[in-house]
Amino acid sequence: MRRRQFLAGSAALAWPLVVRAQRSTPFIGFLNSGSSNERAHLVEAFRGGLKEGGYVDGKNVAIEYRWAESHPDLLPKLATELVDRKVAVIVATGSLAPALAAKSATKTIPIVFVGAEDPVKLGLVASLSHPRGNVTGVTGGGAALHRKRMEILKDVIPGATKIVYLGNPDNPDAKASAYDVLAAAEAMRMQVDIVNARTEAEIEAVFGAMKQMHASALLVATDPFFTSRRELIVQLAARYAIPASYSFREFPEVGGLMSYGPNVADVYRQAGIYAARVLNGAKPADLPVLQASRIELVVNLKAAKQLGLSFPRDFLARVDEVIQ
Repeated sequence: MRRRQFLAGSAALAWPLVVRAQRSTPFIGFLNSGSSNERAHLVEAFRGGLKEGGYVDGKNVAIEYRWAESHPDLLPKLATELVDRKVAVIVATGSLAPALAAKSATKTIPIVFVGAEDPVKLGLVASLSHPRGNVTGVTGGGAALHRKRMEILKDVIPGATKIVYLGNPDNPDAKASAYDVLAAAEAMRMQVDIVNARTEAEIEAVFGAMKQMHASALLVATDPFFTSRRELIVQLAARYAIPASYSFREFPEVGGLMSYGPNVADVYRQAGIYAARVLNGAKPADLPVLQASRIELVVNLKAAKQLGLSFPRDFLARVDEVIQ
């Protein structure tokens, strides 16, 4: 009888210890504008960065995921949910919109963002070197990348005179990105027509109008909605025989002509490292906004052949990866 009472007492004593141990595990709020099924490799890259910083999901840290499923209007509610969960840090990924939603939801919880093209211009941070406030993160590049992508298109299609730039007006980066593209086109003495699409039907309509626009090539904006619809966009580009340049390698991997931009998985890895530093006590204000560490040029030879294009040898020498 005494032994039974002792065991019961031991269990009662042990339970608060277990609860305390569970509560001592920090929570990361992971907010994304897209869906989990198409970003599994990016989540793994983020976890890899956390591990580099000493944190393993399910062991000494837990991650609360919130996915907007390409519905940006849901982001403020999802960000508030993470704040109410009292997470230790919010990692806002997928575009600028999740970062803005998180910043509106809290002025105290640290935020690590991924993907804003110009976080200073759009008011996310005070400067890249001194972010101030509770926000820092990793940016993909901005204006310089737009100019470089246009130069690459010119190299591949020397006779290109008009380029169509496909943007998404729902993206907070849209206006700034369009301005950068127009400025680059003016400097290169090229003509650019800005078109917008926020739905699959509008994307199809843009391609249907390209012939009437006498477009030589297509430049697709950095946007999570377009990335989530990359197979549709690549198929339409092939159907209408439009040479297209994209920001991420995920497009040529599914048959797109080429991409020039940051390796997104590596950007998420960098964000994981920063999240670990925050968990270790670093303040976002003291962590400079990082530039993507890997910018890569990827081309798809099969897509080029279907379009009747051939890449010059000196151009291929600059390519980081060739997809056969």
